[in-house]
Amino acid sequence: MTDKKTILIVDDEESTLRGLKQGLASAEGPAAYTILLAGRAEKAIEALQTHNVDVMLTDLRMPGMDGLELMKIAATISPQTQTIMLTAYGTVENAVEAMRHGAFNYLMKPVNLDNLELLVRQAIETRELQTQNIELRRRLEEKFGFENILGGSPAMQRVFDSIRQIAPTKANVLVLGESGTGKELIANAIHANSPRRDGPFVAVHCAALAKTLLESELFGHEKGAFTGAIASKPGKLERADGGTLFLDEISEIDLDIQVKLLRVLETWQFERVGGLKPINVDVRLIAATNRALEALVHRGAFREDLYYRLNVVTITVPPLRERRDDIPILVEAFVAEFAAANRRKITGLTPEALEALVAYDWPGNVRELRNAIESLIVLAQSKQITLEMLPAQFKEAAAGAAAGGLSGDAAPSGSVLLPPGTSLQEAERLLMEETLRKTDFNVSRAAKLLGVSRRTLHRKINEYGIRTDRTDAGPSS
Repeated sequence: MTDKKTILIVDDEESTLRGLKQGLASAEGPAAYTILLAGRAEKAIEALQTHNVDVMLTDLRMPGMDGLELMKIAATISPQTQTIMLTAYGTVENAVEAMRHGAFNYLMKPVNLDNLELLVRQAIETRELQTQNIELRRRLEEKFGFENILGGSPAMQRVFDSIRQIAPTKANVLVLGESGTGKELIANAIHANSPRRDGPFVAVHCAALAKTLLESELFGHEKGAFTGAIASKPGKLERADGGTLFLDEISEIDLDIQVKLLRVLETWQFERVGGLKPINVDVRLIAATNRALEALVHRGAFREDLYYRLNVVTITVPPLRERRDDIPILVEAFVAEFAAANRRKITGLTPEALEALVAYDWPGNVRELRNAIESLIVLAQSKQITLEMLPAQFKEAAAGAAAGGLSGDAAPSGSVLLPPGTSLQEAERLLMEETLRKTDFNVSRAAKLLGVSRRTLHRKINEYGIRTDRTDAGPSS
């Protein structure tokens, strides 16, 4: 053992306390364990409150508080402490009761010291494994919880609110947003804050794989199913069993695979490529896309039934240009990250340089900003990054902002300024938001101006997550 473990022995018989202490000490050497002794349960509780106890050995029958009651209290004081119950009354009922209340194991008196030493070792291993799992969960929550999705803007707060509401449920989730907005981070946060957090999170980037490779990647294959299939291989669906499957760029999935995926969502059953045996899985599906799936449905490029299966709950991740208040927060975090990674003593950006980054439209969103900061840190020749060090596109953005050309400021009243590269989906959302604003959020008037039905506009409002100060609740026309 690499470090000393603490064993607490609780028994009302002095001879038993001495015998167990001597037996454990001689088995591993006198310095192997720190051994604490308690002649009654109250003393044991004091020891649990003042020491980090790995394993507690306690008699079941004692005057006053018995071993079962002590074990229940110990679970509240030190949940990771493993309890081994000792008794001279070795009935099946006592064993079942002790195990039901969380005992690691159960031994009859007189205790076989070899068996006891083995159980103590196993209990310590279980304690260490639980501690490692807790630490792993903490690290995962630190990496994939809200702390890793930076942003204090109202737009991002709405995303955080959605994650909190959605995560505890079983609903499939569709994450919409431009490339680089952090859709996988959102999916990870949903998983890390869900009851499935201890299960696997498995990501598949659909656009990166050809049809045949994607099918095998998702569903797995049997040996000999195709040339090169020299062994059976489980797919991502099997690996995600009990956890979450994240399908990025779901819009790129071939129609044939869409049919198979739809069947999985309906039955949670599938066969591997070349296989006949049905495989059952319990998976939560989170899909993401930077394209308007509804438009693809209308063109016949995406199955309508699959779209509705996926689109149970929607989260729309705003592009960076719509949450400029978050740029200084992101810049500070990325500077700290890459300065530490590259061992550079960079304190940050000058106000003029930061203003230039805020003015830029970031078509590549957070991913582009992160890459830009990494490049600036690596190439910086001073402790502060100045405006002169920035690439030309950022200086041009700064000049445009100084001249009143920052997006949203230069647009004449009643118009919507769309930067080059704005997606059709994003343009539609911006146009709807502005029209609703101009009509004081009167859905009937806005729908008439947009040339769509109120039903369609309501559906779009829900799809894009548009917040309205007021919506009329009259019957749809």
